[in-house]
Formats: sequence, structure tokens, C-alpha cells
Amino acid sequence: MLEVGLDIQKIRKDFPILQREVNGKPLVYLDNAATSQTPQQVIDVIVDYYHRYNANIHRGVHTLSQEATDAYEAARGTIQKHFNIAKAHEVILTSGTTHSINLVASGFTSLLKEGDEILVSAMEHHSNIVPWQMLCERTGGVLKVIPMNENGELVMTEFHNLLSDKTKLVFCNHVSNALGTVNPIAEIIEASHKAGAAVLVDGAQAAAHIKADMQALDVDFYTASAHKMCGPTGVGMLYGKEEWLTKLPPYQGGGEMIAEVTFEKTTYADLPHKFEAGTPNICGGIAFGAALDYLNGIGMETIVQYEEELLNYATEQLLAIDVLKIYGTAEHKTSVISFNIEGIHPYDIGTILDKLGIAVRTGHHCAQPIMDFYGIPGTVRASFSFYNTKEEVDVLVAGVKRARNMLL
Repeated sequence: MLEVGLDIQKIRKDFPILQREVNGKPLVYLDNAATSQTPQQVIDVIVDYYHRYNANIHRGVHTLSQEATDAYEAARGTIQKHFNIAKAHEVILTSGTTHSINLVASGFTSLLKEGDEILVSAMEHHSNIVPWQMLCERTGGVLKVIPMNENGELVMTEFHNLLSDKTKLVFCNHVSNALGTVNPIAEIIEASHKAGAAVLVDGAQAAAHIKADMQALDVDFYTASAHKMCGPTGVGMLYGKEEWLTKLPPYQGGGEMIAEVTFEKTTYADLPHKFEAGTPNICGGIAFGAALDYLNGIGMETIVQYEEELLNYATEQLLAIDVLKIYGTAEHKTSVISFNIEGIHPYDIGTILDKLGIAVRTGHHCAQPIMDFYGIPGTVRASFSFYNTKEEVDVLVAGVKRARNMLL
């Protein structure tokens, strides 16, 4: 067991799903970059909501509605504190990172003009590529790409060369979901602001491994999804500076986002409700707050240290396997390892690992341009969380060796 002040066996008991078997084998869950597992403490919050105070929020005078509203807004405050956001109304609760990014992209339709330039990195998730392509199609904007190198790191000299007075928006993930690379977002934000550009950072992969500080980063927009942070699916957040959220028009029309509606004219609600049309995922928002409480109860710094040791151990053990290649060897990484074995399709490896009870992700990981850069169809991705163990890494390594021996 790795010694960084965590009682891993005690923590694992918080996660009921880790006690099950798959194909007659103890589950080894290594697909955390797609979705993390949910502790009983968060499950209990979800059950409690539906047992005791399930009601719509903000518009009700009855007790259940007031209790639900209080719990939902308290969760917004928890998110604000966790990410060190200056004002609670700068936290927009969404269905997740994809929703958050599309909200911003839609809003910039009225702010971008023909010939304006948008920069995205070469290692983005499709959710941080397609919305900007759609924005350029609507506005005549020009999309430019910050290149990456063989190590899976951004070529920062090229980034600085791409910046100009035409650059209006820069978008970059904090951590690559496919490679685990931690990008130099502080440098990107500072340089972009000097060029007069706004910055959105996709924090979906980073938020479970790095406690991002919005005040220290001075970023304009930041996104996160609860389901990668021990919370439920279908809920996330968009942080936006008040000045930018005030400039952007509403993304959707409907209830809650209005101040007054007549058939002649509608006026919009103040932040954050301007961007929160319709009945939200109330239970999900409350559970998001509970998940952050759980993570902070363990301690994000302790989690980071443990996961780094686990990453280093897994990297060393996997590299000892003949003809195995790791994609993404950046100096700064989170606990993601993407790899292939020469001559074997990643899907075939993943299928055999599943028969052994080992859950990994295979394919292009919604980052097809990265796979095209390396000239491969995809990778096997093992992604670790603080509830994983050194012994599970050993099971993975043994499983990969067995797959290699069967398929080569």
C-alpha cells in the first residue's frame, strides 16, 4: 500500500460498487476519467432528497420547496468555495461540461465577427472543438489550432506565435482526457489576456485531481462535471466572470430565466438565473455539493499526492511489458495512462481485460485529432482515482500480459 496518509481500505468501503464482481472476478475499476464512482455519503444525500423534500425550487412558498431551494443554493455556495469563486452568482449550474461550453459558444455568436480568430489546443475533447467550429460557421470566425508534440505537450512557442490582435477567444483543457497532460493554463491565460482575448478552460478532467483556484488563475470561464468528481451524472458547473456573463445573451428561454414576460417584450433575470432556464437537476446539484464535501473531507492535496504515486507505479510496471507503448509522456500528468501493444487493436485488449473484471476505456476517447496525430485508431486508457490501489495496478499489469500472450 502506498503511504501518503490515506486509509485506502476504509475509503474503498465508502463505495458500494467496488465490492461487486464482474465476470466472476473482483471489479477493478480503472475508467475514472470517463466517470468516477459515487460514495455512499453522496448516494445517501440523493436518497434523502427524494425521501424528504422533493420539490421544485425558487418559486414555491411551501416548506418542501423552501427546503429544496435552500439545499440547492447551499450547494452553489459549496461549489463557489471549492473553486474560490468571488461571487455565488458567477456559478452557473448546468448539465455538465458540454452544456457549459455550448452555453458560452452560443453567447459569443453575437460578439464574434467575420475574421476574428479562435484558438483551441490540439488535444481537446470533441466537446471543446465542435461548438467552436459551429460558432465559426455562424460568424465567419477563423479556428486555429495550438499544436502538440510527441510527448503530448502543447508547443507553447507556436501558441505565442498564433496570438494576435485578431485573437478573441482561447480554449484549452486543463488536463487532457486522452493523455493526462496537465497544460500550462496560467501561462495561456496571462498571454491571452495581454493579447485582449478571453479564455475558457475545460476543467472536466482536471477538477478531480487539481483544486483549481479561479481567483489565482484569473480565467474568464471554467467548466467542470460532477460525475468525474464522485458526484452524479447530468450536472456540472460553468464559472464565468460577472462581466462576461453580463455580456452574453441567455442560452435558452423559458421559466426561471425571466424577470417579466409579456407578448410584447421579455426581460431577463439577474445572474445566475439568466442562464438556468427550466427546472434544473435539483437533486444532482445538491449531490454535487455533497461530492465536493466528501473530496474536501479527504483533502485534495492528499488525493493528488496519492494519485501521483499510483501513476508513477503503474507507469513503471506497464512499461516493463514488451512492445507496450504509452502515449502521453508529458512532464506534468494526472493519473491517466493511454497505451497500446504493437500489433493488437485496443478494443481486443479491453475486451479481454473486461473478462478479468478490469474496467478500462478503449477507443479515441472523444479526442480523435490526438489519435490522428499519432497515427493510431485509439488507445487503451487506464485512469486511476484515490480509491484505487497498488494491488489493482498489479491485476491490470497481469491482465495486459495475459492479453498480449493470447493475441500475439
